[in-house]
Amino acid sequence: METLYLCAFAFLAGFVDSVVGGGGLIQLPALFLCLPPTLAGSIPAVLGTNKMSSICGTAMAVVQYARRIPIHWPSMLPAAGAAFVFSFLGALGVTLLKPELLRPLVFGLLVAVGLFTFANRNLGERHAPRLGAHRERLLGIGLGVGIGFYDGFFGPGTGSFLIFAFVGWFGFDFLTASASAKVINFATNLAAVGYFAVTGHVLWRYALPMAVCNVLGSLLGTRLAILRGNRFIRALFLVVVTALIFRMGWDLLRGAG
Repeated sequence: METLYLCAFAFLAGFVDSVVGGGGLIQLPALFLCLPPTLAGSIPAVLGTNKMSSICGTAMAVVQYARRIPIHWPSMLPAAGAAFVFSFLGALGVTLLKPELLRPLVFGLLVAVGLFTFANRNLGERHAPRLGAHRERLLGIGLGVGIGFYDGFFGPGTGSFLIFAFVGWFGFDFLTASASAKVINFATNLAAVGYFAVTGHVLWRYALPMAVCNVLGSLLGTRLAILRGNRFIRALFLVVVTALIFRMGWDLLRGAG
């Protein structure tokens, strides 16, 4: 029965993640809640199972977007390569520093992103890249380094930060930003999946059916995003950012109590 519940949550996570990121908000709590206690108590196994399911949906999103949305590969591929390397380094950094130290900073950044997006109603409506090819490539690599390390080290809000960066810094519309963000997300997830799979921290019995459902959710999400366009993505982006703010705010209050 727990597999059915997890598959339902994986479908929903794949749908949301394919559009604006944030699938971990749905899938990770579901794994902790639905897995048998003996398995849910192994945090690396839960994280590995989540990543294995997620990367399949992310791969589907990349394929679907690439077929219909022009992705600037000369900028995105170097950024993805940097993100892959630094995601792995970020995961290693967890052994040296406490990720919880970032929580207040990330909370503040999410609030700023949400307020800025809400206040600027036309943000991301038009696709008007503002950087030349060389500068876009360099900034993309810098973004890959920063967001890759962050995703490997801590993680929450990675998709939201990527989309906001592509809209606010690069001048992309929300649809192109979402498509580009999936390329970077795939790279960071691939680094994590490689680590978890090699170290035996994937619960394959649950990960494989969840992956199928995550792919189906991703397929629906990308098609709906392409069909409905920027306004739909902007609205869902604000919902996910708000949910992240509430979740991290609750964690901060609980930690201070």
